[in-house]
Amino acid sequence: MSAEEIAQRQAIARELFHAGYNCSQSVFASCADLFGITDRELALKMSASFGGGIGRMRLTCGAACGMFMLEGLHSGSATPHDAEGKRNNYARVQALAEAFKQENGALECAVLSGMAPNGPTPEARTEAYYHKRPCEDLVASAVGIFLQQISK
Repeated sequence: MSAEEIAQRQAIARELFHAGYNCSQSVFASCADLFGITDRELALKMSASFGGGIGRMRLTCGAACGMFMLEGLHSGSATPHDAEGKRNNYARVQALAEAFKQENGALECAVLSGMAPNGPTPEARTEAYYHKRPCEDLVASAVGIFLQQISK
């Protein structure tokens, strides 16, 4: 995939985030069509629970979770007892996690955002919301890391 195509996918992820979708949805839906998921509503629903560091618990960054979901579409096995398939997928996910940590400094939402969990109710999407969070850059980062990895 060319640098221009990656930049276009990153722009889509940023647009989705600014439209009000969470970090995981923005990453996953920006690339799910590459793996045959052309129903955007389905892609958005599949990834909805991982925003805010998984259900707003500030655990693993939702952008990274969206990236890991994409990796499942790319290299995941659907065969039971496929130890080699699982090993390959887990190795790829670990490499993505390491690249994400190297580029962004952490993998945990609480560390990246500086916020603690505070219940399930999302905040209103205002300009202040976007200015105090690194999420827009994190979704672009996750998309770039994933697409660069599968292009190797």
